[in-house]
Order: sequence, then structure tokens, then C-alpha cells
Amino acid sequence: MHEHADEHIIERLLTDNEQLASHNREHFDALGCFVINLMSAPGAGKTSLIAQTAPALKETLDLTVIEGDMVGDLDVQRLKEAQIKAFQISTGRSCHLDAAMVARLLHSKEMPTSDLVFIENVGNLVCPAEFPLGEHRRVVLLSVTEGDDKPLKYPVIFRNCDVVILTKCDLMPYVEFDKERLKRAIRGLNPEAKLFEISAKTGFGMDEWLDWIRTQCSVFQADRKKHRSEAFMNL
Repeated sequence: MHEHADEHIIERLLTDNEQLASHNREHFDALGCFVINLMSAPGAGKTSLIAQTAPALKETLDLTVIEGDMVGDLDVQRLKEAQIKAFQISTGRSCHLDAAMVARLLHSKEMPTSDLVFIENVGNLVCPAEFPLGEHRRVVLLSVTEGDDKPLKYPVIFRNCDVVILTKCDLMPYVEFDKERLKRAIRGLNPEAKLFEISAKTGFGMDEWLDWIRTQCSVFQADRKKHRSEAFMNL
């Protein structure tokens, strides 16, 4: 009896989250913000990637970051010190962001008009996979120091993403990491996912990542303009 009740509660939570995520997506669409949800285990390099990405895009794209952490504000302060617009969401005991947390931020803070929003999720390869936030794309970071077996151990998050970024590639010569095994695992779970190999420290692979972001933002804005034109024509 209790097991069925728990399943019903979980199903209701996920359904409510889906509805709020759709609301958030509409909010971001209205603001003209293309949103990327960055997910990974702790220490994979999400903040470092953002810190290197933002300056490279500043001439063409305006960027805002929503920073999720259970406690503390070290990451958001690091971004602000780098002159990156950043807003903190403290999740407390929750090991992931959910759509309600993002919705509260959107309605309590005046979000700046931005072309691009990064949502840096709490470090976790399990829970974030089940809770969309209203993002347009989902990106999973995997550090070479974590091992090449993570997609097999945590298949849901890799199955439900658009991009996998292999980070800290400058450390590849010093760790046991079978890149081909990783690629096979990702292809088996999610053949449509793009794979980038990056070192935020050295800049290796950053150009391809930046080009992907620029293309995604351009397509988003073109689609938005088309939909607004069609809506106007139907008045």
C-alpha cells in the first residue's frame, strides 16, 4: 500500500514539475532567452566552463547565469567577480534544481534581457535528469577524472541530453580513460547527442563548443521571429 502511495506522490511531483517547466519555457521564450541546463557530477567543471565561455561570447551574445547550489555562494561570487551576470538559487537539502525553484526566481527577480542563459544545476548525475527546468537544451559534463563508465552507471541523464562535454581533457594522458568506450556507450544510449572534448584550462576544443552555442542561439532567434510573424499574420 505504502509503495503504491509513494509512486503516486512521485508521479504527481514529476507531472507538476513538467507543467512548471513549460511555464518557465514560455517565460524564457517571451524574454528571447535561449536556455541551456548544465548538469554534471560535482567537480566536473561547470563553473570553469562558464567562466571561459562568457568572455568569448561577449561581443555577440549577452549572457546570464542561474547558479544552483545546495549551500554557499562560492560559484556565483566567482562568476560575478568575472563580470558575469549571475543569480543564486540555494536548494538547501534538495540535491537538484526543479522548475518551481526557477519559477520563483523568475517571478521574484527582474531578469536582465539576455540572449543566452546558463542554468548551472547542482552537482549530481541522478536527480537533475528527471526534472526539466524550462531549458531549450540539456548539456551533461563528464570529467576524464571520473572514468569512462559513467554513461553505463547513470544512463538516464545521458539518454535525456542534447550534448555531452568531456572536460579536463588536458589530464587525459595522466588518467585511465578509454575515450572509444565512452563514445560507444553514449552512441548506444543517445545516438543524436553531440560530443565535445574540452579543456577550459588550456582552451582545447572551446571553438567548436562556442560555434555550437552561436548556431543554437541563431536558430532560436530565427524561429522566434518566424513564429511572431506568423502570429501577426493570423490576427
